[in-house]
Amino acid sequence: MDSKTKNRTAATPPPDGGRPTLKTIAFMTGLGITTVSRALKDAPDIGAETKERVRLVAKQIGYQPNRAGVRLRTGKTNVISLVLTLEEEIMGITSPMVIGITEVLAGTQYHLVVTPYSSTKDPLGPIRYILDTGAADGVIISRTEPHDPRVTLMTERHLPFATHGRTEMGITHPYHDFDNERFAYEAVRKLVGRDRRRLVLLEPPPNLTYHSHMRTGFERALRDFGAESVSFHQVNIDYSLVAIRDAFEKLMRSSDAPDGIVSGSGSGAIALIAGVEAARKKLGVDADMVSKVPSDFLRWLRPEVITMHEDIRLAGRELAKAVIGHIEGRPPETLQSLSQPEFQPPVSASMKT
Repeated sequence: MDSKTKNRTAATPPPDGGRPTLKTIAFMTGLGITTVSRALKDAPDIGAETKERVRLVAKQIGYQPNRAGVRLRTGKTNVISLVLTLEEEIMGITSPMVIGITEVLAGTQYHLVVTPYSSTKDPLGPIRYILDTGAADGVIISRTEPHDPRVTLMTERHLPFATHGRTEMGITHPYHDFDNERFAYEAVRKLVGRDRRRLVLLEPPPNLTYHSHMRTGFERALRDFGAESVSFHQVNIDYSLVAIRDAFEKLMRSSDAPDGIVSGSGSGAIALIAGVEAARKKLGVDADMVSKVPSDFLRWLRPEVITMHEDIRLAGRELAKAVIGHIEGRPPETLQSLSQPEFQPPVSASMKT
């Protein structure tokens, strides 16, 4: 940056006295507004030195494009909307997913807006709002159902989107998913390897697609490894931790108590452990547990639990790339990904490495 620009940047207030605009940058650099605009858009006919000078000033004064103006000129909002339920916040999914998405969006013109809603209300409500108001160029949704009306609506209205989870409705669309079938299968394998034969599964709600994936893997592994299932359908991972704990304490006190536990949720695993201990039994002695987890907290708090990591931050990155690809018109079948479960080593073993 030359001394003339430095002096203007440091000593001269924006000419309009308000938020920084293209006019502000033009005044401070001595360039025309059109030149500044094209420099920020990386136009090939603008020199590298000029682009760098404009970007430095824009960064120093905190310039952000006016979204209303961008929308008027281009018809785009440069917004990606992440539609999440309140339950996902409780399960600890929101923060790592947002981090993953923003890591990808940081290198683009897009901004993230999180749209929360309650699963007890109409799931189409947030999608209709986005469609009716033109609030976003693309949408990321989760908690997909086999026949998901949100996917139908966005496909019919040509709104680019990506889903955290798959559907079974014959519509090819962008998604990222975790292989819950393999998770459940490998969890049973681990438990049978510890000579546990009476196994229980804390599963997702039956209306969600990954319920059938997890159930399929669990039941196939029971057949393959010669174990049996203990019924536990009174609650699922969407229930309150108190309800899960109470139901599991009752099961552990019964004559039908399991000796192996598969938890489809890290927070649900905490409630299951509380239920085991309320029944005056000991995890690792009377029963072993395998749990899917989004972070290390359970492994550190209860190292006797076998954990498999679901990388929610990776999911955020993959979903961001998928929805941008959909906006850009790439074929949806090229915007699909599936991550695999990874067993986490015991805390003592990881500390040695």
